[in-house]
Amino acid sequence: MQDTDIKFLEDSFKKYYFEHFDLIHVPERTSEREFGFQKFNSGMTRHIQIKDDKELHLLFMQNVPSDVYCSNAYYSFPNLPMNEKDWKEADLIFDIDAKDLNLTCRANHTVSICNECNEISKDSNQCRKCNSTKLEKKSLPCKNCIEQSKIQVEKLSEILIEDFAIDKENIHVYFSGNEGFHVYVYNSQFQEIGSRERSELTDYISLRGAIPETFGMRKFKQDRAAFPDFDEKGWRKRFSKYVFGSKSKRSKIITELLANGYSSFQKTLDDVSKNIGVKIDPNVTMDIHRIFRLPGSINSKSGLTKILCKDLTKFDAYTEASFLSDETIEVLANSPIEFKLKNKKFGPYNNEKVTVPTFAGVYMICKKLAKIA
Repeated sequence: MQDTDIKFLEDSFKKYYFEHFDLIHVPERTSEREFGFQKFNSGMTRHIQIKDDKELHLLFMQNVPSDVYCSNAYYSFPNLPMNEKDWKEADLIFDIDAKDLNLTCRANHTVSICNECNEISKDSNQCRKCNSTKLEKKSLPCKNCIEQSKIQVEKLSEILIEDFAIDKENIHVYFSGNEGFHVYVYNSQFQEIGSRERSELTDYISLRGAIPETFGMRKFKQDRAAFPDFDEKGWRKRFSKYVFGSKSKRSKIITELLANGYSSFQKTLDDVSKNIGVKIDPNVTMDIHRIFRLPGSINSKSGLTKILCKDLTKFDAYTEASFLSDETIEVLANSPIEFKLKNKKFGPYNNEKVTVPTFAGVYMICKKLAKIA
């Protein structure tokens, strides 16, 4: 990234943090958490201890970070190296990202940037200019990406509440600032469990590794009564709704399942897992030492803010998470994909000078689709 682009981004981010510090979510038990940050074109600085709002504000003003992070874990000594921190517990966090949903729309809003000659084109596996296969992919997520991610959030919330008796008030949903959502669970019975247990939890939520016996199918001594019914709880109830559809069809479908046999049932179960299991990134949840993007901070992949979704159904990511200035800036834009921010459409642009609001200029520069003219 050019120095002029970095200067523009830093100025835009600094203005945001000066004017919108009230959006920064300083977590409870602040002094027990590890903080970290990155600056443009530099590595991560972490193992920082912050005591209060004032110290956090100072960090933003002194460093003008591209990204700011905070641990979900609580430590006795958050500023020490990892093996000396003395881990106490950690909030439960789930990451739901549109890129993991295998959506058909993704090909329509993904661009390929050649690492050899910087040629930008719509999604492809080979540069049309120099034929290089060393390409970097950038997605400009569409409304469908966000809506489909919301569905996963809703499914996750249902399981947390119904299967694990987690209070709805302790589930906080944040737009990540780019392609999905982070779901935080506070004050639950899972605070002190380790990585292995959290991994098992993600397996349950995504219905990964489910075996036929759990849902009534046996290799030997088959028993119709062992199959799930609609009045049960958890995954057996969800299985009934998805596979049987209605109570009137249950008996007939069980007969078909038994006739098709064990191996066929495993394929049915894989289909159930694929379609109604929650698509979460298990590596994020099981990592008890990870530092997560700080709520209220800007995501340098987009220039959008990681923000709390008070009403997920009505939440409009590309309006409610866009806080940067409307002041205009001239950029050299090369974006073959049209995108929409704050109810305004931008692009496509073919390597041309355009005058756009700062929030749109930042978005394109963060996506490597523009530079300061």
